[in-house]
Amino acid sequence: MQTDLSTPTPAQAGAQAAAGASARFGPAGTLALMIAHCAGMVDLVALPVWVGTLIGAYHLDPQRAGLLATLFLAGAVTSSLFFSPRLNRLRARAAATIGFGVAALAFVGMISTDRYLAMALLHAGAGIAVGGGLSFTHGTIGRSRNPHRLFAIAGLALGIFAIAFLGITPGMIALRGGPTLFRVFAFVMAAAAIACALAFPSVHASHSETATDEPRIDRAVWFGMAGVSCMALTQAMLFSFVQRIGLDRGFGLTAVTTTLIALGIVNLLPAPVAGLLELRVPGRRVVQAGPVVQAALALIITQSVAFAPYAAATSVYAAVMIFTHTFAFGMLARIDRTGRAVAATPAMLMTGAAIGPVLGGTLVKQYGYGSLGMAAVLIAAAAVFCFSRLERRPHSAGV
Repeated sequence: MQTDLSTPTPAQAGAQAAAGASARFGPAGTLALMIAHCAGMVDLVALPVWVGTLIGAYHLDPQRAGLLATLFLAGAVTSSLFFSPRLNRLRARAAATIGFGVAALAFVGMISTDRYLAMALLHAGAGIAVGGGLSFTHGTIGRSRNPHRLFAIAGLALGIFAIAFLGITPGMIALRGGPTLFRVFAFVMAAAAIACALAFPSVHASHSETATDEPRIDRAVWFGMAGVSCMALTQAMLFSFVQRIGLDRGFGLTAVTTTLIALGIVNLLPAPVAGLLELRVPGRRVVQAGPVVQAALALIITQSVAFAPYAAATSVYAAVMIFTHTFAFGMLARIDRTGRAVAATPAMLMTGAAIGPVLGGTLVKQYGYGSLGMAAVLIAAAAVFCFSRLERRPHSAGV
């Protein structure tokens, strides 16, 4: 049953008032949110290096390597589904700090083992911890005065982080071995935990806000969340193997690493551009066009045997997801002002992303890299259908 946003119920009014009263974040709080966002979204940046390292340094086949990434992402989904409905009933600063702190310890544990079962358990545990921390991070962003703009700033921060990560980490891994990847992850999570402990914004719900009087999440929101999950599935399915595609086609480590650095540089642009275009471009058109462009790029990456098309498509591939998701985040945050919908952002992204690596590994193992592009086209059709349901919401960003 859909809720009329133009005449809010008393429960909606109370939730919106609580959100509005806690909407002002200072520079330190905003910085803490940016650091936490980068740590929580590390998979969006690191999947090609992550899965590539598990294959190259730990000698796992694509399916088993993809399964480890899937366990991390599945843990994050489970955690997000548990914590996002409880956003307004728990202390966000403490929850985020504990989440990223536990994740740092889990990655430290991966440094000293190459046993598959131990790595699987630690990946799942790290995912659970990261999903909790990221849910409170995104829920807090969603209750800000302008969620679209603040999420765009977070996307810019993620782009800067991607340049540093993709520019430095592959070379360090090649020089010092696979465990270096987990040392980097542990450092990133520890930095997020410290930032959250020192400066995470305090957002308090009103005393009258309980689980029973919060408004139901609008049906359109569920379709929007499913659309984001579809795009995340395509993103993870292909992005997990983009490094291996380039290496297996003989482009060379230097050329592939340069392409990933270019990807990081390009990723600086989509979030701020999305922030500037918030009121100039209809959000519904952006979210419907995004999956189509994503699928087209996937076909180029998987079908091309020449370096130039591969490099060009790879360098802008993640940017499509960042740009589209910024609009989707703003639209969903405005439909549900309690912040619960966008607090489930890790569940949206990582439900698809959790399936992506193992699905991609299975397809590659059975049918080769070309099958990833075909699967991307089918998933894009589902995403466009889901996002079309947001057209009926007149209060969405950019509409």
